[in-house]
Amino acid sequence: MTTAQHRPEPSAWRRVRTAWGLPDLAGKGRFVAANLIDSLGNGLVMAFTVVFFVKTTSLSLAAVGAALTIGQLLVLPVPLLIGRLLDTYGPRIVVAAGNWISVAGFIGFLFSHAAWQIVLWQFVVQLGSTAFWMGNSPLTVLVASGVERARWFGFVRALRNVGVGVGGAASAVALSIGTVAGLRAVMVVNAVTFAIAGWLVITVRGADTYEAAGAGSAEPKPAGPEQAAGATTGPPSGGYRTVLTDTRYLRLVATNISFVFASTVLSVLLAVYAVDYLGVGAWIVGAVVVLNAAMVALLQTLASRWIESRRPVTVLVLALVFNAAAFAVFGTLLVLPGWAVIAGLLIAVVLYTVAEILGSPPTSELSVVMAPEHLRGRYLGVYQLSWSVGGAVAPALLTALLAGGAALPWVFLAAISVLAVPLVLGLDRRPGATREAAPAGDVAPAEQFDGDPIG
Repeated sequence: MTTAQHRPEPSAWRRVRTAWGLPDLAGKGRFVAANLIDSLGNGLVMAFTVVFFVKTTSLSLAAVGAALTIGQLLVLPVPLLIGRLLDTYGPRIVVAAGNWISVAGFIGFLFSHAAWQIVLWQFVVQLGSTAFWMGNSPLTVLVASGVERARWFGFVRALRNVGVGVGGAASAVALSIGTVAGLRAVMVVNAVTFAIAGWLVITVRGADTYEAAGAGSAEPKPAGPEQAAGATTGPPSGGYRTVLTDTRYLRLVATNISFVFASTVLSVLLAVYAVDYLGVGAWIVGAVVVLNAAMVALLQTLASRWIESRRPVTVLVLALVFNAAAFAVFGTLLVLPGWAVIAGLLIAVVLYTVAEILGSPPTSELSVVMAPEHLRGRYLGVYQLSWSVGGAVAPALLTALLAGGAALPWVFLAAISVLAVPLVLGLDRRPGATREAAPAGDVAPAEQFDGDPIG
């Protein structure tokens, strides 16, 4: 009784942490700081790069845009290479290297004057960014050490949204200065912060694959692919052939494509649809985008507290249903009277944001824990292709559909969300032949699912 009553400040912090759905951050400051720096830098660069090159080179806006696009397209096949590096060197080294590769790209930006130079250094920056985000999910699992994984993925997601928002605001301030020297100074600062982020990651303790596997797993590090549920039998070395024959993991990848297309709605479709087809003011579009960002930043960790006690499949199905409902509402706005359009737009964005909040943690988590540990990098390489290819195809496809009819993109998005539901069902069922004997209490109930190599 006395012990229960005598809980000083740690107890108060624990109550706050539990209430907000935050993971245990003790000893994880470097990992958190590295994620925040990367998010701030990405927010800065996304709103800053085009104007930087327009101001610091003699190239036209169209030429700058084309060069940046080509540089990004060249990165599309890179995840398969990074996947092999993840399997060889582990996520900590790959994430740190990704930060430092981005540093080289930002320095290259400073000395770029021709279109081919912009293509080259944009490729380098995107290569670093891809390495960072491919390695960050398995690194998050290792940092979590088999507990609170849903909270950690939700926290990283919320941190990214806050960082991108603050970085975008800082970029707006930098652009208001307008001088070439000021723009170059911002790019230098960005390079320095990414270098620091790489150092923070490389010095994170207890996040090496072999250490985590030994500490958090009920079994020693396996030698064969049978470690992960759903992995097909094959040669001990494995490879991309093993990934491409793992139909359960490919179902997850296919499901994620529907979320990738959904993630482009705010940046690709919303403004032109709302202004040109619904006749609402551009300021309303800005307001609903801010609403989306604020909801994710404030509610993501709270949602993760709820998600961690549910089956990942249940949460993913809910996310897909919310997405389908949001897209149905977006399409219905075409037939609503003017006074109801704004209310309907708000409802659609709220539904869309709830789907985003629910869908992100379980897809990120499943992409890691459904993969056999010794081939996890290659599995993530295939998973990352759903982001790379989907992100490249979505703008062209969705705008083409919009040109063919204002309702067509919403019908398409709602349809792929509904069709993804049967792909999700059964993903977390553990085949009897690969059942692991995890010690009770090591992980939360929602984490004891198929293919978990950590818990």
